[in-house]
Amino acid sequence: MKHLNYKAYTGSIEYSKEDDLLFGKVLGIKGLISYEGKTGKDLELDFVEAIDEYLELCKESGTAPEKPFKGSFNVRIPTKLHQKAALLAMEEKMSLNNFVAESIREKVSRESGAG
Repeated sequence: MKHLNYKAYTGSIEYSKEDDLLFGKVLGIKGLISYEGKTGKDLELDFVEAIDEYLELCKESGTAPEKPFKGSFNVRIPTKLHQKAALLAMEEKMSLNNFVAESIREKVSRESGAG
């Protein structure tokens, strides 16, 4: 397992040799939600508790919880690469957005072995 998952939130799994402790943080949000544990099971339980506490605090304060990985992000690339990608997208009769999404999908599929 590379990540923890709970209620659409994904968390990292890291190890501190100095502290002999597993720890992590929720990925894909601006806020900081962290957790820790001595064992994998402890880490997973603290991750779930951290998410539940975060969602409860949002509910109590009347604020919407951050949605992780919203599906929108800015990409900065060299001008020539932008031009080549835009021209290829036009040749394939697709938007640049769809071209980039398909390119990412292909790379992720190759790397993960899944679609």
